[in-house]
Amino acid sequence: MKIFHPNKTYPIAQILRWIWSSSRDNRLQAILNTIIGLLDVVLALLSVWTVQRAIDIASHNLEGDVIMAVVWIGVVISGTFVLDICSTWVKNYLGIRAQNRMQRRMLGRILHSEFRGRDSMHSGDVINRLESDVNTVVNFVAETIPSAVSVLCLFLGAFWYLYSLDNRLAILIVVMFPLFLIASKLYVGKMRELSRDVRNSDSMVQSILQESVQNRILVKTLEGEDTVIGKLSYQHDNLHRKVIRRTKFSVFSNMIVSIGFASGYILAFGWGALRLAAGTLTYGGMSAFLQLVNRVQRPARALTNLAPQFVSVFTAAERLMLLEDVPLEQQGEQVFLEGPCGISVKNVTFAYSETPDKVIIHDLSFDFKPGTCTAIIGETGSGKTTLIRMMLALLKPVEGSVSIYNKDKQTHVSPLTRCNIIYVPQGNTMMSGSIRENLQMGDVDATDEQMYEALDTACADFVRSLPDGLDTSFSEQGGGLSEGQAQRVCIARALLRKCPLMILDEATSALDSQTEKKLLENLLTDKSRTVIFITHRQVVLNYCDASLHLERKRD
Repeated sequence: MKIFHPNKTYPIAQILRWIWSSSRDNRLQAILNTIIGLLDVVLALLSVWTVQRAIDIASHNLEGDVIMAVVWIGVVISGTFVLDICSTWVKNYLGIRAQNRMQRRMLGRILHSEFRGRDSMHSGDVINRLESDVNTVVNFVAETIPSAVSVLCLFLGAFWYLYSLDNRLAILIVVMFPLFLIASKLYVGKMRELSRDVRNSDSMVQSILQESVQNRILVKTLEGEDTVIGKLSYQHDNLHRKVIRRTKFSVFSNMIVSIGFASGYILAFGWGALRLAAGTLTYGGMSAFLQLVNRVQRPARALTNLAPQFVSVFTAAERLMLLEDVPLEQQGEQVFLEGPCGISVKNVTFAYSETPDKVIIHDLSFDFKPGTCTAIIGETGSGKTTLIRMMLALLKPVEGSVSIYNKDKQTHVSPLTRCNIIYVPQGNTMMSGSIRENLQMGDVDATDEQMYEALDTACADFVRSLPDGLDTSFSEQGGGLSEGQAQRVCIARALLRKCPLMILDEATSALDSQTEKKLLENLLTDKSRTVIFITHRQVVLNYCDASLHLERKRD
């Protein structure tokens, strides 16, 4: 996947549309949270009323039963407890499912995107986005927006209640609110920039951690431990500086807001005290008065506090939108050709888009005939892997064409023709898990018998002697297996695809000569399969019917 603008920004309207489009898996949770929030608003206002009523009854300003008044307070409090429990269940039951679905959708989008040859985004950064940023977006849609709705309703309800007690004070407090909205708008722009810097720096830290762990043997053999730790320390310091900068700005902004709200509360308290002293307000009314001022200010503060949450979700959404910037590969029904098949390369020229003047392959033509075995040879940088990627429709030639054909049909290669090709990449490509799980990537419906048959063909019959056989588990990259053993399991995995074309990229490099010869004999017995090797090994060349020598293009 290629991202051309890793720091690209989007208009707010476009971000909001993307969030809405991506929220389809979160809408049930959002609706339930909104309902719970609105019920909580009702209980909050009832709480003010029941406390006011109980105090007025107790102070003989209102007739009624004190015990029943206290019971009603208990009922309201109990209702609040029930809503808290419901909210917790909704968050933990639906929230994690929504987050998982969005992660799967984003990963699927990445895996189905066009391959651009050279990644500008580190895998650690991508993982950071799939975890932290997905969580931020899901929480915003499922919790922050419903919370904002209930907070707004609480503000309106509390204002109405306060207005019925003292319309002048209610209006005075609300008049202050637009000032905070203006301040929030200024706050959002700056905070968005600071948050983006922090998130990018955090991704750099995760990238170093992931890469260091994956390549710890290389680090140890180069005695580069101190260098890696120093690099991480530098990024940690950089992250720390950016977090401190954002925190200073946030603390200052919150302090200004807090001073404003505190001034409003003191004003309300003084006004209520004067009315109480003048006898125009009861004790219960004074209690309700102060509660309502708090109920107005609390949602007003909550609404202003939405600013940093909007900043976070805009930053997270932008980072996820960048993952979707690359167009999808061609989608549709697979085009399968009956074997034997061949691949025709006609007048192909290729250069990566970042370096269009540096041609990797120039005007290449070759026919990989059905049922033959061909070796592709050449020095590093001559375009061997690039040619294979064009056969797999991972890359498109700048000029010329690559086609797959049999005796009845010929078609240009595309993602839809990839079903005709077995591909074994260079190196150890085993995934963590069991041998069975690795083999099922070749054919999810393969039986044990079919798996062992593929293993035998790949000279990986050592699996039969393992204590757990196919269910033997390994860590990433087949930890616990030798390179040669892992390589043979990878070949067996590919063989389960049963395709008419097989491409092996230095796939026997870790095998001893005797095992390699046996493997080649097994693979080439079936003449209905066309085999293409990328190799430097003479023993492989001896088994090939033809060879294609690629030369590196000099600058």
